[in-house]
Amino acid sequence: MAPPVEISIPSTILSNIPGEKPYTLYNITLRLPLRTFVVQKRYSEFVTLHNTLTSLIPDPTPAPLPSKSWFKSTTSSPELTESRRVGLEKYLRAIAEGPDRRWRETSVWRAFLNLPSASASGSGSSARGELLAAHQRGLGPDAGQMAADPQVWLDLHREMKGQLHDARLFLGRRDGATTAQGQYEAGAQAKKCLVKVGTLLGSLEEGLKIMMDGERKGGEGKLGAGELRRRKDLLGSAKVERDGLEKLAVNLAVKHQSKSSSGNGGAAATNQDKNALFGPGVSRPAGRVLGAPVPETDRTRELDNEGVLQLQKQIMQDQDLDVEELTKIVRRQKEMGLAIHSELERQNEMLARVDEDAERVKNKVDVAKKRIGKIS
Repeated sequence: MAPPVEISIPSTILSNIPGEKPYTLYNITLRLPLRTFVVQKRYSEFVTLHNTLTSLIPDPTPAPLPSKSWFKSTTSSPELTESRRVGLEKYLRAIAEGPDRRWRETSVWRAFLNLPSASASGSGSSARGELLAAHQRGLGPDAGQMAADPQVWLDLHREMKGQLHDARLFLGRRDGATTAQGQYEAGAQAKKCLVKVGTLLGSLEEGLKIMMDGERKGGEGKLGAGELRRRKDLLGSAKVERDGLEKLAVNLAVKHQSKSSSGNGGAAATNQDKNALFGPGVSRPAGRVLGAPVPETDRTRELDNEGVLQLQKQIMQDQDLDVEELTKIVRRQKEMGLAIHSELERQNEMLARVDEDAERVKNKVDVAKKRIGKIS
C-alpha cells in the first residue's frame, strides 16, 4: 500500500523567463511519512493530467478541475489566481484522500507528483545496485546515464545521505575513542564513507545535467524546471555537508596527533583545564553563556546521541522549509509592490491628464466670461 500523502498548495509564484510569456506556477507541497518536498506545476500541466486521467478512467474525477478563463489571466488577476489555487488544491486532495483509489494508483498521477511506485521502487533498487557495481568497475559514463532516471536519482541521493550520516557517526566515534586502534578504525570507516559520497555526487551531478539538458532542448522531460532546481539545491547542500565532514576529519586527525605527541602530561593538563573551566566551583554569569552545556528538554531527554543528531537534522530541514516558504512570501510581496507601483504611476498619469483638461476648460470659461462682459 502506498504511504499516505498530504497535499496542499499554499502559495503561487509568477514565472518571468526572458523571451517567454509569463505564467503562474503553483507550489504543491507533499508531506510523506519521512520527507516533505515541493513540486511546481502550471495550469496547463494540470489540464494534461486531468485529460489523461479521464481517458484512462471513464468515470468523472472526485472533484472537478477549475475551468479555464478566456477573459482573464492569472498573471494580471490576483483574484483569479487565488480562486484557481483553491480549486486545484481541492482537486488534488479529492483524488489523494478519496475512497476511490483508482485515480491515485495510476502512473500518470505518480509521475505528476514525482511519487515513487511499488514497481518503480523495485526497479530503482536493482538499478541502484547496478550503478554502485558500475562505480566499483569504474564505468562512469554508464553510471551517469543510469542516474538520469528520476527514481534512480532519488535512490542514489538517499544512499548518499545515508553515507554522510554514517561518516558523521564514525567521526563521532573517532573523537570519543580512547585507544589508537579505535581511532584508526573509526577514521578509516569515515574516510571510506566520504569516498563513496564523492563517487555518488559525481553520478548525481551527471544525471542531473542530462535531465536539465533534455528539459532545455524542449523535449518531453520527466521533471519540471522547479523540481530540477530543487534537486540542484539538494546537491549543493550535500557538497557543503561533505566538505564540512572532510574538514572535521582533518581537524580530528591533527588533534589526536598532537595529543599522542604530548603524552600523558598533555592529557592530564587537558583534564585539569576542563575541570578548571567546567568544574562545580566555577561561578558562571546569569543568562546564556556561549559554549555552556544546553539543558535537557522533553524532546531530547529520551534520545541517545544518534537520536539527538537525527532530531537536529529534522529541525534543520524544517527550518529550511520555513525559509523557503518565507522566500516565496517575500517574492510575492515584491511582485505585489511592483504591481501597486505600476498602478500608481498609471493613476498619476490619468490625474495629470485630468488636471490639464480642467485647466483647458477653466481657460475657455474665462474667455467666455470676458466675451459675455463685453456683450453686456
